[in-house]
Amino acid sequence: MDSPDSAAEPPVDDLQSVFHLHETRRDGDRVLFYGQSLVPEQMLVREVWEPFREAGYEVQVSTTRDNRQDVVVARPVTNGIDGVPWKNLGLFLATVVSTLLVGALTWYYIPLSDVLANPLLVLRAWPFTAAVLGVLATHELGHYALGRYHGVDVSLPYVIPFIFPFGTLGAVIRMRGQMPDRKTLFDIGVAGPLAGLAATIVVTAVGLTLPPVEVPPWALQGSGQVIVFNNPPLLNLLAGLLGEPTEYADPTVAVNPVIIGGWVGMFFTVLNLLPVGQLDGGHVLRAMLGESQERVAALVPAVLFGLAAYLHYGLGYALNESVGLWAFWGLLSAVIAFKGPADPIDDSPLDTPRVLVGIATFALGALCFLLVPIEVMAV
Repeated sequence: MDSPDSAAEPPVDDLQSVFHLHETRRDGDRVLFYGQSLVPEQMLVREVWEPFREAGYEVQVSTTRDNRQDVVVARPVTNGIDGVPWKNLGLFLATVVSTLLVGALTWYYIPLSDVLANPLLVLRAWPFTAAVLGVLATHELGHYALGRYHGVDVSLPYVIPFIFPFGTLGAVIRMRGQMPDRKTLFDIGVAGPLAGLAATIVVTAVGLTLPPVEVPPWALQGSGQVIVFNNPPLLNLLAGLLGEPTEYADPTVAVNPVIIGGWVGMFFTVLNLLPVGQLDGGHVLRAMLGESQERVAALVPAVLFGLAAYLHYGLGYALNESVGLWAFWGLLSAVIAFKGPADPIDDSPLDTPRVLVGIATFALGALCFLLVPIEVMAV
């Protein structure tokens, strides 16, 4: 793919076959064409996308503020990294620090006073950090690799630092380019969950074979309540295959924190596969079902609110347990459902092998689902 500096001149002749051109302006590296479209917007984009893409441009259509003219915006695209990605690196380093700190205090039971006296003690939590960031980064790099393979303009992953319980809110990438067809949309959408699940299985298997950590006496003294992260079916399946425990009767020992990295990978897989908006599940199902995906997406908030209501009123769980989790995602899914997934320029149906891969991906995601992932228990 041509870089912005080497992009050819936009193919104006191809544009004029479907667009009455009045004026051409340049805004930095963008070329703006003002006039009136002779066909509906989607048809306009579909007709000019390929020749503009071959010349090294992405095409978008908008209107002037007074709605009197249509505007075709041609922006050069690049299939490489432009300079040092300082923001990505900064967020990654911040997340390394946050996961080390949270891992040391929460999962390796290092007292805060000891960390303040010797900050290098947080390095003991490097296996936890490697596990958590490994599954998240692999997930996003799956999207990135397939985006670059298909020539779609995607960013490097942005990892988001946070506090308890994992030190991160996950990772995202930005897809700045348009989707040429359903195949590309599907490949990019499904690559993240599959790559992330592969890393999750590896991390979980490694964590299950590592020795448990000791729980110091001070950590056992408290209010009599503890937050429990319940096992998804996939975690229990892997533990059964390896013949390793996921909990201990002795309260002075706990599972190796690397297993928590696997739990994080499974939990974020479930959330990412919700079939709404710009989530992976929304992209994959849009590629599989076409515009019918919107009917499925409309049901997702109701289902999540229904789960929250059932847990609270039917099973008696509190808001600070999984009730609040599903209610929050019900609200969030209602918001992002309005934007919808990316619309491919060529909306031809997906081939059967990819449809089967999509079904398998959702099935694997179901193995990561848990009705009550988090609860508070008395000890």
